[in-house]
Amino acid sequence: MYYESLLQSMLPAQDLRGPAMKDEPAFYRRLEEAMDVHRQKRSLMCLKPRWDSSVADYTTSDFLSLNRSGKIRDAFYEELKSQGSFELSASGSRVQYGNYDYLLQVEREIAAFHGAETAFICHSGFFANVGILEGVPQPGDAIVMDEFSHASTRLGLKVTLAAHKLEFKHNNLDSFREVMTSLKSKDPAFASGDKSILICVESIYSMEGDICPLRELVSIAKELYPAGNAQFVIDEAHSTGVLGQNGAGLVSVLGLEKEIAIRVHMCSKALSSTGGVILCNQTIRSALVQYARCLTYSGAPSVPMIASIRAGYNLFRSGQTVEPQETIQRHVKHFFTKLLDDPRWQDAMDEGLIAVPLAEDWEEREYHSHIVAVKISGGHEFALFVHLLMLNMNAYPISYPTVPKGTGLVRCLIHAHNTIEDIDRLVEAIGDWSEEMLEIQRGDSKSTVPSALRRAMGLQASGWKEN
Repeated sequence: MYYESLLQSMLPAQDLRGPAMKDEPAFYRRLEEAMDVHRQKRSLMCLKPRWDSSVADYTTSDFLSLNRSGKIRDAFYEELKSQGSFELSASGSRVQYGNYDYLLQVEREIAAFHGAETAFICHSGFFANVGILEGVPQPGDAIVMDEFSHASTRLGLKVTLAAHKLEFKHNNLDSFREVMTSLKSKDPAFASGDKSILICVESIYSMEGDICPLRELVSIAKELYPAGNAQFVIDEAHSTGVLGQNGAGLVSVLGLEKEIAIRVHMCSKALSSTGGVILCNQTIRSALVQYARCLTYSGAPSVPMIASIRAGYNLFRSGQTVEPQETIQRHVKHFFTKLLDDPRWQDAMDEGLIAVPLAEDWEEREYHSHIVAVKISGGHEFALFVHLLMLNMNAYPISYPTVPKGTGLVRCLIHAHNTIEDIDRLVEAIGDWSEEMLEIQRGDSKSTVPSALRRAMGLQASGWKEN
């Protein structure tokens, strides 16, 4: 069973290593001691074995199932074949030999699909975000970002020239207004338009799964800074393929293509390819080439990489991803309906064991994220993960520092390849676990450890031998 191979990679990785390193070089010992801090909380990241299609998938980024179905592979082969005898490597950066015609053609096609002036393809969406913050803000400028911004944005803060770096409370319009207003008192050049503000948000937040109130944020920024020196960069990693006509993203849904200075679309998620795309105008594109070292001082994308991206966008453009996109919406609605109808979920939510913020008033939303965060109190997210894993379901636990300190969740990603029966089993399984945990918390159970976690610990102690 898959759970054995996964737990055999995860659980031993949480064993403390520092105490056994006393006679080893201090360089390595200090690294192990630093990682022991995470091991003590069972939160050290480790490389995990891949699972097969028998495992119910609530984890992968194959949202539209283009990878699992083989559609992207077949489209890629056809696209690559159409390029004839091509040079495999770009053999240089974009400012050297690597700026070839096929790459430029695909960038033009992507820009047209999203209604943007230009597109710039990068090796990853992560480095696209870092490169934007490295290359766009000028000395004295400000970066304002949602407190739940992605790790790539936070890394970008370490290399940016911006003098001011401020956060506003997650998706909170009042907090955003307050932070934006505060910049005027920090430096009058913001009010006059002589210095700029780059506002970093995400269309769908990768851990919470909630959607950015983008239209309202844009309205506030334009009201406070009519000179146009406050502009947005939006990470559309999770909305690509999921929201908008043919999966064009949240900006497309809202018709804000002319209002958003920079958009970042990932090709490694719903598109089932690799790389990232920056949508912007020619001014920003030129600034990235000049100042974003992590993009310019890197070899250009290869022909096979570009072919895989084009193959994915051809599937989008042709309408072949519309049905999977609609399936996700139906499944998410079914998930909310089922969990709200389950009295065990209700008991667990009433007693503060779990929370599903996106399930609240879900009927009032026009469209839904494919990410549903099941928030867990008391640091029990690993226990729920193990419970699901033992039932051949995979939904990863998320703990600090990926989410704020003192919080934890199990992140359920809904895919086109999940079935209604899969969703029902997921709701039933979490209901069972919640019922068991409430018995433990109330003192009605002989054990203080839930059964699935006891079993996993027993397997580890026995050398992974089932009784």
